Amino acid sequence: MSKTWSTRLRALAATTILTLTAQVAPAADLAPLTPAEESAVASLSPWQIRVRGLGVITNDSGSLDGVPGSDLSYSDTVIPELDITYYFTDNIAAELILGTTYANISGEGSIAGLGKIGKTWVLPPTLTLQYHFTDFGAFKPYVGAGINYTMFYNQSGSAVDDIDVKDTFGAALQVGFDYMLDEHWGVNFDVKKIFLEADYEATSGGAPLSGKAKLDPWLIGGGVTYRF
Repeated sequence: MSKTWSTRLRALAATTILTLTAQVAPAADLAPLTPAEESAVASLSPWQIRVRGLGVITNDSGSLDGVPGSDLSYSDTVIPELDITYYFTDNIAAELILGTTYANISGEGSIAGLGKIGKTWVLPPTLTLQYHFTDFGAFKPYVGAGINYTMFYNQSGSAVDDIDVKDTFGAALQVGFDYMLDEHWGVNFDVKKIFLEADYEATSGGAPLSGKAKLDPWLIGGGVTYRF
């Protein structure tokens, strides 16, 4: 995915968040649930799943220790993603997202001449605690915050002999909404920001190298919701 598209997607995410905020006030005019609908909602299972298409848009930043002006960039991807949500109450829920992707790592700045440095696969399970707003009929916005643990695997070097990006924890923020078509099925739009900075080590011609990869990705997704 080109950086032009990355910029456009970031702008789309920002616009969506502003639109979501603006819609909360007029949403209060939506018709309340009927007694039959309230009974159906009360009988729902606390479990919910979503299947999304997810754009992973990284922040191109990083460094190679000891090399002034060094920088890094990473490829953006679109992947399928599954999330599982458990409702403790109508308003409070926990969500776990599952998906995997890859990132090509390239040199920028003073090390741009290296080109592609290496490639790693990324498994970033993320757990958030959410607050769901329930007073707007079928429109159900939510916000969340939580923790991410990213694991890097199947790593290989290109401009270096090998590369090892270290597994790491990060914080996560989230905003999104479901629009429920009935008591079980709905559509979803979701934006997460993961604060992710991983240390890495590499070797080139037997010489050890190290630095920091500042990925800090946006996860922008849309898909289908099913409440059991």
